[in-house]
This record gives sequence, structure tokens and C-alpha cells, in this order.
Amino acid sequence: MKRLAIVIVLAAATGVQFGHAQPAGRVTPTLEPIAETKLLMAGLAHANFKGLERILSKQPGEDQAWTFARGQALLIAETANLLLLRPPRNPGESAWMERAMGLRSQAVQLAHAISKKDVEQARGQLEQLAVSCNRCHETFKVPVQIEAFAAAPPPDLPK
Repeated sequence: MKRLAIVIVLAAATGVQFGHAQPAGRVTPTLEPIAETKLLMAGLAHANFKGLERILSKQPGEDQAWTFARGQALLIAETANLLLLRPPRNPGESAWMERAMGLRSQAVQLAHAISKKDVEQARGQLEQLAVSCNRCHETFKVPVQIEAFAAAPPPDLPK
């Protein structure tokens, strides 16, 4: 009897259920940054920003161009989500989170303007996206200035 009581206590402690099938365990992913922030900026944020700039510098005619541009804006929003995984572990963490969420929000607004095929509104939203980028760069003393529809790319980023 004592042995049965011990088995029941151990079973309860480990989650074993008698007479019932064990439900499949829920997997909780571990979110961990892999790429350096500079790589995210060059490979995702800046590359998609420049692509949007090219598309929006003229009136996109085909639906495919609008769809592609919307995707680029949403990739910038997703880049902001990736930035939220890698805040500095110092007093700047709160500002980092605010700036990353601001970038995400601005990129989603840009995607919305693009989905309406409103080139003027989309251009204005792209300019506001640049402001959002620069706000973060200024906060964290990143010597890169983003300007929508600029003639040359900012320094230290690939062309």
C-alpha cells in the first residue's frame, strides 16, 4: 500500500495521468537573436527601404509592383520585431523598445498606404519611416542618417 501511494505521488508530481492519454506537450520556443543588429539593418531594413524608394519614386503601374512594395514595408515591420529580441541590457532598453515599436508601427502604416495604391500617401509614409529610423539612430548614436528619396545611400551601408 505504501508503495502504491509513493507511485501515485510521483506520478502526480511528474504529470502522469492514469486512465487518460497524455496530451501532447506544448512547445514553447526559445527566442534568441542570431544575426548582429548591423546585419539586420543592412540586409533587411535598409535593403527594403531602398527598394521601396525605387518603387515609389514613380507611380507603380502594375499590381505586382504594389504587392511587392507592400511586402517590403511589412519586412521592415518584421525587422522591428527582430530588434525587440535584442535590446541593450542597460538603461537604454526602454528607449530601444519604444523606438523598435515605433519603427514597426510606421512600417505597418506604410504598408497600409501601399495597399490603397496611394503613391503620395505612401511617399509621405516612407519619409516618416526615415524619421523613425533616424530617431533611433540619434538615441543610440548610430552615425547613419536615413533620407527618403536621397541621391546617395547613407555611409557604412551597402549600396
